[in-house]
Amino acid sequence: MRASRLLSILLLLQTRGRMTAQQLADELEVSVRTIYRDVESLHAAGVPLYGDAGWSGGYQLLDGYRTQLTGLTTDEAESLFLAGLPGPAAELGLGAVVTAAQLKLMAALPAELRDRAGRIRERFHLDVPGWYRQPDDVPHLLAVANAVWGQHRIRIRYRRWEAPREVIRTLEPLGLVLKGARWYLVAGPTPRTYRVSEILELHPLGDEPFDRPADFNLADHWQSYLDDFESRRHRGVATVRLSRRGMERLHDLFGHAVASQAVANASEVDNRGWVTTTIPIESIEHTLGEMLRLGPEVVVESPDELRKLITETVETLYERYR
Repeated sequence: MRASRLLSILLLLQTRGRMTAQQLADELEVSVRTIYRDVESLHAAGVPLYGDAGWSGGYQLLDGYRTQLTGLTTDEAESLFLAGLPGPAAELGLGAVVTAAQLKLMAALPAELRDRAGRIRERFHLDVPGWYRQPDDVPHLLAVANAVWGQHRIRIRYRRWEAPREVIRTLEPLGLVLKGARWYLVAGPTPRTYRVSEILELHPLGDEPFDRPADFNLADHWQSYLDDFESRRHRGVATVRLSRRGMERLHDLFGHAVASQAVANASEVDNRGWVTTTIPIESIEHTLGEMLRLGPEVVVESPDELRKLITETVETLYERYR
């Protein structure tokens, strides 16, 4: 374990440059004291590693030093073939590149690892799009990716859900995220999220470079966006009674967050097994469709506005199907 950690320190400094003891400790999930001991061991082994004190200090390898200890473990080699996304790679214009890289990797692996990696590819397949959902049409994805990589601004005509429906924006592309087979662009100046399929026109502004914010982290921003989206999406609550089957179907129809809240908020169970609980909801109109999907397995107790809308909808359906 310690030998693996020492190698990780070397590779981190080789690929990222100067890093503080705290940054190394956070990356490797160990204490700062452990990093100090590991650095002393690397010094003793003759590794040209030096450190500077102060707020801008940190550890750094001597210029030009590169370790050749980059051999893959069995688990690492297998994980590379589980991480392949041929569909998204093709959308980014990298399909042939990914194939070539995998061929080179296979050729470089020892026979045992090559056989294991081949079995992984034969036995596991990753299919990103969800059931009953076609991937978005993203004709401007490649241009967006080029702007992200080239770090230059773009001007887009964008379709959004609120009025005015179409807007013109000049953006500083910071990163792309693939979520459930849908591509999203995170772009500044103030980082916001845009669905790539809703870009109607795009004009690259190659002569307008921009500086990436030094403290911007794409993964952290995306997680913050998801958390904020969840908090804004559910703007109210409903009190409902659910049958056993209704409780079982809640996760598939409403998602994990709502199902978890239903279990946590359950207040009573009657002699037929019906559970009274409260769940977070979006708008009344949106919740109507979700409740109708549960059919006779749910009874809404409140809010009254939702009960009234369900009653009116069911009465209209009855008249039409009578």
